[in-house]
Amino acid sequence: MGFDCIYRERMKPLDLQVNGYAGTDFNRDNLTAEALHHACECLRADGCDSILATFITDHVETLVYRMDRLVKLREADPLAKSVIAGIHIEGPFINPEKGYVGAHPPQCVKPANLDDAKRLLDAAAGLTKIVTLAPENDAGFTVTQFLANNRITVSAGHCNPSLDVLRAATEHGLKMFTHVGNGCPMLMHRHDNIINRALSLRDKLWLCFIPDGVHIDFFALTNYLRAAGLEKTILVTDAISAARLGPGKFTLAGWDILIGEDLVARSPDGSHFVGSTVTVPRILENGRKHLGLNEAELKLLLDTNPRQAIGLV
Repeated sequence: MGFDCIYRERMKPLDLQVNGYAGTDFNRDNLTAEALHHACECLRADGCDSILATFITDHVETLVYRMDRLVKLREADPLAKSVIAGIHIEGPFINPEKGYVGAHPPQCVKPANLDDAKRLLDAAAGLTKIVTLAPENDAGFTVTQFLANNRITVSAGHCNPSLDVLRAATEHGLKMFTHVGNGCPMLMHRHDNIINRALSLRDKLWLCFIPDGVHIDFFALTNYLRAAGLEKTILVTDAISAARLGPGKFTLAGWDILIGEDLVARSPDGSHFVGSTVTVPRILENGRKHLGLNEAELKLLLDTNPRQAIGLV
């Protein structure tokens, strides 16, 4: 599904969560200049104006190395500098419990702390735009407040704070919720669960969703969008290296992922999703066909709101 010139002028999607694209995994130790350039070429060809390169939980030393490598490769490539608007650090300060931890390696999860937060920000060399953490794993909301004071959008994700804790986190700078409806167990309390808590704070939080029909059934996502209100909603891909390529074997950090004919990225044991293969063109198609969104609404969710949420306005 292509983009004509008129459409490009009307909408410039900013994807806040991209782990990799078109065969390139940003979370690899051996990321090359050629692979990074190729991913950026494909993103632009698919109508994505810019992204936040996303790094998921690993040992802090590993994250520092990977981010430092991407920063240096980006600096040497004008296209990459244009496409990669910043970095999204997703972990390691998340909830290690099964279900909430998702595809993140639980052995690398750790409590939020200022020393590691500063090391990660230094490695990202000023490019950090979003940090996803679990509010209940940030004692006294110290890291949340520190990040907010440094003009970084703090997002709750892979977490299970009580409503009181989640609300208190917003008073210390929490501004977003990462992929609502995911990063949580299949079985939860029918009412008092993290999805409803996030939706109840729609006036305080930007709420991000993955609209691929797999992470959230379209009928449920339609309900969530009604409850959240489009003015505080953002659509993301959470794309991995398999995005755009179809079935095959791919990677995300230490995961070996087999993508079947259904294009769903699952863990080796099939117990949970490992990112997504959805692309911006598919989001646009899904938005129109399955969510009943018009072009102005899609522009809001893919362009205007993401830029406002991270201060690129």
